[in-house]
Amino acid sequence: MGLFQFLEPVVAATLSCRHAAPRALAVALTLTAAAGANAAKDDVQLDKLNLPDGFKIELYADDVPNARHMALGKNGTLFVGSRRAGKVYAVIDSNGDHKADEVKVIAEGLKLPTGVAFKDGDLYVSAVTSILRFDNIESRLDNPPQPVVITDQFPDKHHGWKYIAFGPDGWLYVPIGAPCNICEEKDYANIQRLKIEGDEVVATETWAEGVRNTVGFTWHPQTDELWFTDNGRDMLGDDIPPCELNKAPRPGMHFGYPYCHGDDILDPEFGEGKQCSDFVRPVQNLGPHVAPLGVKFYTGDQFPAEYKNQVLIAEHGSWNRTNKIGYRVTMVTLNEDGEATSYAPFIDGWLQGEEAWGRPVDVLVMPDGALLVSDDGAGVIYRVTYEG
Repeated sequence: MGLFQFLEPVVAATLSCRHAAPRALAVALTLTAAAGANAAKDDVQLDKLNLPDGFKIELYADDVPNARHMALGKNGTLFVGSRRAGKVYAVIDSNGDHKADEVKVIAEGLKLPTGVAFKDGDLYVSAVTSILRFDNIESRLDNPPQPVVITDQFPDKHHGWKYIAFGPDGWLYVPIGAPCNICEEKDYANIQRLKIEGDEVVATETWAEGVRNTVGFTWHPQTDELWFTDNGRDMLGDDIPPCELNKAPRPGMHFGYPYCHGDDILDPEFGEGKQCSDFVRPVQNLGPHVAPLGVKFYTGDQFPAEYKNQVLIAEHGSWNRTNKIGYRVTMVTLNEDGEATSYAPFIDGWLQGEEAWGRPVDVLVMPDGALLVSDDGAGVIYRVTYEG
């Protein structure tokens, strides 16, 4: 476990934007000097993982230290961000056998480059304060270009690492996490979208507010509505509040933070005088402190029909409960009206008792219908298939 992970409980318990001194801004390309950034990965225990009947899980790539979010290039290159490691990887399956033949480091020395997005041949990377672009990247994997800095105006505060993705509208969606566990501060706790033309951001719009810390979002394959996970606040006990799965079909919606959590939990510090009915309710309350990150609709044709267009979520796992939970991939099943009818494990077993040997971060549906799962604890990428 790296230094940053050890600091998470301390930060969440003590950091308040009203009382803490501002953290010094860091240049996006500065090396993150966290101890343990290149810690050896744990032994992978595939036999400990539980899947529904007919499903199989294998290693797709076994040397991707601190693997976080994933994006697929036009030519089949899998791009993977990291956090503590400060690196961006290109994972290559050159012979088409559904197993990586090579993992290249295409960027390093970045600050928490968790988010990656691919568009028009170029790779976009989030690095806390900055969005970087690596042009024509798939033809330059052996000699990556210097990145173009699209913007360097994002704040460098707690929850500063970012998932990024291009929406169906062509805009880049970027979250601004709350700079604290629980606080009320303008211009934070939201999801923004950026219109990029050439090397510049020409327009910015706040899409959703009251979002404490989303580290994963996606769009419904039929309606193009934005859906996102949100990590609930800490220090209210083991069992409240829930983490959330939400949808934001239009701009201007408010999802409750810091006033209301889940369906009806008013915050003891900021909820006075508020009503939860004034805010958008979650589509599904998730487990308390499970840390939901990557989320995708299953859009492939390989899994059975009942999985089509259902929601798969990577739950990174709790750090502040008496008994740990999460450390799994879950599925939220929706009816024809888009209402949640169930929330259940799809893959679990990374948590054994109170010890976790892996931590799922992101999910990605491949063109052949297989599902990739990244794991920043074990430093690997898994491939999930259905064999019947």
